[in-house]
Amino acid sequence: MTTTTDPTGRSSGATVREHSGPDIWCEDLVRIYSTEGVEVQALQGLNLVVDPGDVVALVGASGSGKSTLLGILSGLDRPTGGRARVAGVDLLTMNRAQRVDYQRHVVGFVWQQTSRNLLPFLTAADNVALPMVISNRKERGSRVAELLDLLGVADCAARRPAQLSGGQQQRVAIATALANSPAVLLADEPTGELDDAASEQVLEAMRSAAQQLGTTVLVVTHDPTVSDHVRRTVQIRDGRTSTEVLRERVVGEDGVERLVAREYTVIDRAGRIQLPQAHVRELGLHDRVRIEKEPTHVQVWPDDQEHHLPSNGGNGGEQEEER
Repeated sequence: MTTTTDPTGRSSGATVREHSGPDIWCEDLVRIYSTEGVEVQALQGLNLVVDPGDVVALVGASGSGKSTLLGILSGLDRPTGGRARVAGVDLLTMNRAQRVDYQRHVVGFVWQQTSRNLLPFLTAADNVALPMVISNRKERGSRVAELLDLLGVADCAARRPAQLSGGQQQRVAIATALANSPAVLLADEPTGELDDAASEQVLEAMRSAAQQLGTTVLVVTHDPTVSDHVRRTVQIRDGRTSTEVLRERVVGEDGVERLVAREYTVIDRAGRIQLPQAHVRELGLHDRVRIEKEPTHVQVWPDDQEHHLPSNGGNGGEQEEER
């Protein structure tokens, strides 16, 4: 089946939003776990904004807080403090019934383990249809066919999960997560159990969903190839967003289109920033650094004036005090 599209190029089953503003909005988000009298602060005032239809990769070392954030955004966990909204829904005020409705209609979720995403005794088509059956959604057949076609697994409709490759299973899982037209698709290491070729197909499938359906996609991943499929990569460190990489295609003076990546660091409400770890290691930054304010920017220097004086004849960051 060929996906039906409107003049904008989006599918006829594209997401319809009833809210304005970003699809994901987190401000000063905190999550504290207590175990046997010991408190662990998994999120420490995290801030994140994701606009509708964007595809964002969330990266970070183990224990950085990215999975905790995904659990909160999916409605599986509650934050200890701060504020969070997804598609206009306040995650801190939902009751149990509202949480169930939120998980059925507002967000879709894809697990790393392929076996957690699909029921083994149902065909691919029946797995995709199941969320719509639960929600009493009509016109299920056309929606199932549309999604399987969009994700490149239309020929797998009559097969059960055991008859599918890992990559096919994950693409069917994405179709299942998108069945009820959620505003946001959340994916926890969706390529973690796949080879490079299958990972490429799954990442491309999620990007296609964002383009054709207008779905916002947030992917937690360690996959180094993810940069080819997302516009924005956000790194989490110590429970906070630390750096971002934004990618865009620009046409140079020679008329050649190139993909340009720019790295940014995040400033929180207290004015704190986290420098990229690679820069910290390479420049030997530790304990404290020297800061120099220029007319259009700020320079950061190692705390070693003897070996790292500025080449422009500046005053080394010294300021004359009035007495």
